[in-house]
Amino acid sequence: MFDYASRRRRLAETMEEQGVDLLFLAPSADLEYLTGVERQIPNFGEASYAHGWVTGAFFRRDGDPVFLFPRMFAAFDLREDPDGEVIVVSETDDGPATFARAAERLGPARTVGVGDRVWAETVLHLGRAFGYETLQTGTRLVNGLRRVKTDEELEAMGRAIGTVEKAMAAVSPLVVPGVTMNDLAEAVEHEMREAGSRCPSFTTHIFTGMSEGDVDNHTASGRTPIASGTSVMFDFGGVVDGYCSDFGRTVYCGEPPADYVDAYETMLAAQEAGRAAAMAGAIARDVNAACRGPIEDAGLGEYFRHRMGHGIGMDVHERPFLSPEDETPLLAGMTFTDEPSIIIPGRFSVRIEDIIVVEESGGRNLNSYPAALVAN
Repeated sequence: MFDYASRRRRLAETMEEQGVDLLFLAPSADLEYLTGVERQIPNFGEASYAHGWVTGAFFRRDGDPVFLFPRMFAAFDLREDPDGEVIVVSETDDGPATFARAAERLGPARTVGVGDRVWAETVLHLGRAFGYETLQTGTRLVNGLRRVKTDEELEAMGRAIGTVEKAMAAVSPLVVPGVTMNDLAEAVEHEMREAGSRCPSFTTHIFTGMSEGDVDNHTASGRTPIASGTSVMFDFGGVVDGYCSDFGRTVYCGEPPADYVDAYETMLAAQEAGRAAAMAGAIARDVNAACRGPIEDAGLGEYFRHRMGHGIGMDVHERPFLSPEDETPLLAGMTFTDEPSIIIPGRFSVRIEDIIVVEESGGRNLNSYPAALVAN
């Protein structure tokens, strides 16, 4: 589906430009982006096995990647052999010696990039093999390649978006007096899987606010039935073909008061202002400021405790960010969340979240789910 060889050629060019001789990546979005080797679905606790630290691949400027996999990973998590040499380390093998031999065969390196998801134990072995002074962070190399999405990537993201929109349509009518946040979270994840999501792209979050007395599926209050007069915020995402979605809507349980309706309209205006500002050449922090503008103008700035959004693709949060500190110039094809919120303690909360792709004239919304106020 994806042209991994082309991606690796671009990586080699980037390594040449930046003077990096080797790059080692553990299982991660970066490794999957370059080779198709899937990440495991995350576990609450780490799943450990013999020689687990060797898992990953070396990339060089010329030649195919060299993969090292423990037998357990190769047997149970490797769906198909990737392009390149594959070295399998069995439980009774000398893992450090095998790793050292593979590194030695790659030749001397003045600079070795190390992915952000590489185990500390692996970094120590890389330092012993190449010299600690050669090591530097390497994820930045692949992040630069991943920022601008191809049509194929946007199509995959569209499929991931489809899973959350189907889930929202099914679950929205359940926001009625007596429902709990846990009920809604369970329903969301069931509907996403039914719609084709591999797993949630992050921990599903259904909540009413962020102050004492609010209910939240991440706490014991997730079991508390809600009453009429409650605004319920949804924040969840799906995964299809390795690409993520991140989605949010707010549903009001009961008849919404006038100040809630006004705040909701302000939030919609903020989302639209951010989308329109997200054009090629704009600076990330300025796009964030454009999104904040309508909320500030309405006198609600102190209740916008978030940022406009973050990059998204094979990871649900990627650089760059649409936030006050980020000075990245936007490029056509970059994808971001557009997620303004207004959270007023003791009163109500509203938020909405879609994904946009940067184009010359502004952001294009990849979502089709209605943004209008919903009250049950």
